[in-house]
Amino acid sequence: MSIYKEFCSEILDENGALKSLTLDYPEDFNFGYDVVDRLAERFPDKRALVWCNLENEEHIFTFSDIKRESNRIANALSRCGIRRGDRVLMILKRHYEYWFTAIALHKLGAVMIPATHMLTTDDLVYRLKASGAKAAVVTTQNELPKRLLEASRLAGVRLRLFSVQENADGFENLTRLALESSCELKRVPTLSTDPMMLYFTSGTTGYPKGVIHDHSYPLAHIVTAKYWQQAEDGGLHFTVAETGWAKASWGKMYGQWLIGSAVMVYDFDNFDPKQLVSVINRYRVTSFCAPPTVYRYLVRKGIPDMPSLKHASTAGETLAPEVFKKFKERTGLSLCEGYGQTETTLLLANFKGFQPIEGSMGRPSPFYSIELRGKDGRPVGVNEIGEIVVLPDKSGRHPGIFTGYLDNEEQYRACWRDGVYHTGDAAYIDENGCYWFHGRFDDIIKTGGFRVGPYEVENILMEHPAVLECSVIGVPDPLRGQAIKAVIVTAPGYSPSQELELEIKNFGNSRLAEYKWIRSVEFTASLPKTISGKIKKSVLRSQCSG
Repeated sequence: MSIYKEFCSEILDENGALKSLTLDYPEDFNFGYDVVDRLAERFPDKRALVWCNLENEEHIFTFSDIKRESNRIANALSRCGIRRGDRVLMILKRHYEYWFTAIALHKLGAVMIPATHMLTTDDLVYRLKASGAKAAVVTTQNELPKRLLEASRLAGVRLRLFSVQENADGFENLTRLALESSCELKRVPTLSTDPMMLYFTSGTTGYPKGVIHDHSYPLAHIVTAKYWQQAEDGGLHFTVAETGWAKASWGKMYGQWLIGSAVMVYDFDNFDPKQLVSVINRYRVTSFCAPPTVYRYLVRKGIPDMPSLKHASTAGETLAPEVFKKFKERTGLSLCEGYGQTETTLLLANFKGFQPIEGSMGRPSPFYSIELRGKDGRPVGVNEIGEIVVLPDKSGRHPGIFTGYLDNEEQYRACWRDGVYHTGDAAYIDENGCYWFHGRFDDIIKTGGFRVGPYEVENILMEHPAVLECSVIGVPDPLRGQAIKAVIVTAPGYSPSQELELEIKNFGNSRLAEYKWIRSVEFTASLPKTISGKIKKSVLRSQCSG
């Protein structure tokens, strides 16, 4: 009952491990029409989305439901002027309207811009200016409509604004408009090479970069869902991720639906391990994927029985061996790590058919040609540290890897220098062919499953009159993996003190999205710098973790 084999050919070994996977899809491939609508026609009653929230509301949607509701929203948005190539900001948390709206935008050929509700007004201003968004579809929760109205005013842009479910001043109610729209939709001509999605990802020396994926992107997640997460045809897969992050694309729609698995969605704000496990058991989740932070909390709180669970995976940051050990002792399941970026799909993982190795990134995806290269650009040997790079396939294509940075061709070319894609991540390979993460070549901070660029935090801190210079780094943290730390040189007239530390922390955190919050402040007389005046973050990190 799965559909993925219509778009690829795969070769397995005697253990069921994937040896190769080659995509084969039409020039006008569109996930909305060619996957969702086809599944709705063939298996109208097949479960696609299982949704619940803290208020004990529950909805189970079939593929025919997804087709119908996405068609209604597509017609409603089309009547409001949304066309092929238009960019639409989407901030819908874990509301089920996200799935309807995402598929609707795909069908229209519009470019969706997923974002988290945690963004501040300043964050929204930047995204509105950078993206040139024509419209926004948002939740009414967390005072988001108010922030978005203020952001559009400050950005000097005019948007078509839509809310879902509830009304909001200055917003049209998309839920009501959809109910008034037809369930039938004539196919809009699109190409597989058209832009489909725009994610903003953290940068080390500037504001977030706009990462563009085309309509072939969903197909590259077949490997993600089937051979790493081991979601099953007829099963129920649960990835813990908010829809504003790329991890939602990895685990909450594309690959899972292609292989015939339903997706579990739990609409919550604050993570509670007991509630999470309750959802897994109540709905009999068969495969589960979460960032290491979730597993740390589960282990700390004590892991109850999860009898329906057949597979568990994790990605985002390193995980302590003790967590692997305790999770397996309690559940009998090995945690399978995976690795990739917002710019890519899954690159390395502990795949089906191989014995998972605790702490290892696993092996390269057979879908890609991956090497470790040294500073000289040549492949490194066993146990030597090199950068993870991706080579184009024989045709020169690189499906699943982003097609460009928004309005920054120079940065895109820099990533593809020497004919390969540079991830910026360092690793080494052992005698058994397993890869082990070593660190990033840049200064991205990975905290609690989120990626934070230090520049964004530093830029806010420099607005405080007591801050003459600052540098933001990630330091080891037992729960978050890394915590954000600010190292500060005070301006003349200010002296380090606990009161000033608290004042600066509160100043920064009141202006930052919660996932970017500063956890500690350290004062110093001077910052280590290169001869050209650049701050040596590597020196700061070694001092703060030593």
